[in-house]
Amino acid sequence: MTSPEVSSVPVEAVPGEFDQTEQVAAETPRAILLDVREDDEWDLGHAPGAIHIPMVDVPARVDELDYDAELYVVCRQGGRSFEVVKYLTYIGYEAINVSGGMVAWQRAGRPLVADGDHQAKIY
Repeated sequence: MTSPEVSSVPVEAVPGEFDQTEQVAAETPRAILLDVREDDEWDLGHAPGAIHIPMVDVPARVDELDYDAELYVVCRQGGRSFEVVKYLTYIGYEAINVSGGMVAWQRAGRPLVADGDHQAKIY
């Protein structure tokens, strides 16, 4: 999905800091990768440095996001994240949609992690 009102980038343009399993502690993050998929999708696999807030919970949990950080939003293929970026932009955030979502992330060979004892995967 594309639109002149929604900033989007391919997965290759998302900062490499989200590929790290251990984040460098900082008082204020420079960038945030917000994964808006459902819990079961997150459990299958996600970017190591992502934070998880399902799409339906974003309005109630928006205060968990740093207003000054670069905010990248991702879902499975880009549709839900596109809608979340529209919402976040409407309330004053400068959010960026990750085109192709986590499917494109896996296809690009970006790292994935999963909770539990199964191999991380998106598809």
